[in-house]
Amino acid sequence: MDLLSTQPRIQVTSEMAESGFKQPIVPTPHDPRDHVVARLRLIGQIEAWTAGAENLLPSGRKTRALLAVVALSAPKPALRGRLAELLWSRRPEEQARASLRQEIHRLTESLSPAKTEIIQVTREHLVLRPDSTWVDVHEVMRATPRQPASLALLDGELLEGLDGVDPSFDLWLVTERERLLDRARSVAETALKDQTDADEIIPAAQRLLQIDRAHEGAWRALMRAYAERGERGMAVQAYDRCRAVLADMMDAVPSQETQKLLTELRGPASNRLPMRPPSAPAPDPEPEAGSGPERADKVTPGIPVVRQEARPGHGGAQIGVLPLQLVGAGPNDSHLATGLAEEITTALMRFRWMFVVSSSSLARFAAESRDESAIRDTFGLDFLLDGTVHRIGSRLRANMRLVDLRAGNQIVWAQRFDRESDDLLSLQDEIAAAVVAQIDPAILLIEARRSASRPHVDASAYDLMLRALPLISRLERGPFIEGGDYLRRSIILEPEYAAAHAWYAYWHVFLVGQGWAEDPQAALETAGELAERAIVLDPVDARGLSIAGHVRAYLHRRLRDAISLHERALSLNPNLAMAWALSAITCAYAGQLDEADRRIKRYKQLSPMDPYAFIFDGFWTVIYLLRGDYEAAATAGRDVTQMNSALSAGFKPYVAALGYLNRPRELLAARERLLALEPDFTVERFLSTAPFEREVDRRTFADGLRRAGIPEKALSVAPVPAV
Repeated sequence: MDLLSTQPRIQVTSEMAESGFKQPIVPTPHDPRDHVVARLRLIGQIEAWTAGAENLLPSGRKTRALLAVVALSAPKPALRGRLAELLWSRRPEEQARASLRQEIHRLTESLSPAKTEIIQVTREHLVLRPDSTWVDVHEVMRATPRQPASLALLDGELLEGLDGVDPSFDLWLVTERERLLDRARSVAETALKDQTDADEIIPAAQRLLQIDRAHEGAWRALMRAYAERGERGMAVQAYDRCRAVLADMMDAVPSQETQKLLTELRGPASNRLPMRPPSAPAPDPEPEAGSGPERADKVTPGIPVVRQEARPGHGGAQIGVLPLQLVGAGPNDSHLATGLAEEITTALMRFRWMFVVSSSSLARFAAESRDESAIRDTFGLDFLLDGTVHRIGSRLRANMRLVDLRAGNQIVWAQRFDRESDDLLSLQDEIAAAVVAQIDPAILLIEARRSASRPHVDASAYDLMLRALPLISRLERGPFIEGGDYLRRSIILEPEYAAAHAWYAYWHVFLVGQGWAEDPQAALETAGELAERAIVLDPVDARGLSIAGHVRAYLHRRLRDAISLHERALSLNPNLAMAWALSAITCAYAGQLDEADRRIKRYKQLSPMDPYAFIFDGFWTVIYLLRGDYEAAATAGRDVTQMNSALSAGFKPYVAALGYLNRPRELLAARERLLALEPDFTVERFLSTAPFEREVDRRTFADGLRRAGIPEKALSVAPVPAV
């Protein structure tokens, strides 16, 4: 008999979590969570049940997706606008909101058997009542290394079967799946490291492998634990399963460290591994915020650290490049892995905010254990770049991964690069360029999140700058203004900090572009002063030069000066994707459309999944519009505005392109959104601020806006002057 069918309540216990919570169990009379009236299982096939075993699951996939988004947003409310964008991204805003209203009605009907308000619905948002609903994902996210039992709930993929609901929802789902796995992996890794007895290590390693089947560290721990218990046959079987998993999932073979362990297990009795080696010493306490340069000096004497010159008080991420592992290559290919690692080290050196430990300095760790924790203890690193190189016929495959050493050795970025191996020197340069271009913004965002989690008391200039970056990209007015305040305080704290000046200038670009500046003229002048100061403070920082070039072009219409700054930025760091994108739009402003197209393609080649694509990909909309390819411009505009519907600059060329096309419904939605973001936007305002050098380009853009129904003039809005 189903126990739940005869009981009025359920409880959540460690037994439930460890068993996977497949079936509810009977509560104890005094359980403090006895008031839970509904249970949501989002891992695997989505399920929803009342305490009386009544099915609450909606029948429609959209309705199920709506329930999932609201549940995963809890305890924060899910805004209606965001829900509409996630589930109906291809529809105009009004239609999307109407569809949302229908799905909310279906959802509330489906949940009615609970006889309790599980989801509160208001005009602005939906929010799950956490006191009334148990959600398996929340239990997994609350797991800790000392209490990891609820990780057993992670026995399937998040929201299995809900892929394809909507492109925007699919992107959101990928992010949520990664977030859940990253959290579970981190907890399981730490729990495994805390074990010293073989009988405890085995279940801890198996728990980690349930989350990440390809985790070689867990496989090695399992092999050692079985060997310590005298079960060498089981240890060898663990190796065989590891080899099969790696071949199936990654087309790879076990690392040299894992193969060496197998050799020790199979060797003569006198040479066999008798027991698990002692645990690595605990890492030093977390450094104080802003202590990047100080940490850079705390390395083992005699081991060189390759790093850029840094001024006291200015932080930066420390990254090491581990010599790559060569897999399946011939005797003449031994230089491939070494050469690529050295090329990556050299490329990283061009990023002024990073402190780089060279691959040669880490060579002894690569030859021995590749122990990530020991590397962090020795060098004080934040991140470690590692990977393998395979020769497959005439092609070369490089599998690269970035490990966050300060977050339980989480893999925070991974990519595979397949290239023809005819010209090895060019190939190494090409792969190294793509690797560093992609991890630069990834590390910046990780550092920003880490900084935001620290106490705000005594924050360094580096911390304050980092906290501003995600607030800028959200483009929500309140957080955006807060981000500007962080940058202002960063400069007050460290007046010589070039990066803070550059980012504050960039912030002013959006302040003016979004129409949020109370005094546009003053904002224009301030942006120019900040950009100038950034160059003076650090004339060899490519990012600062590129931002200064964008200020010159977009705000001041000094295109020749801007192009010169962009060229210098790219000569200093040809792998900075941001520099290629910003130089592309400058070329478009100057009427150099072929060159603009070449540069924006280079940006995309370097960083195909750039976190700021909603800004940079929008430059394609401008290029296509000016070329007269309105269909391509509309497609590009639709894509970028779906990525972030708060950037008014993304809507302007999109609306202009739609003005030339016969798509009234799409045009209406885009125009209304643009005018909601900038109510005072007019053709006259556009012409007074547009940085386009050629009259034909200004006319093409303006005529498209007119055809789209943008007002010619405002009644009482003066044009924004340009410097």
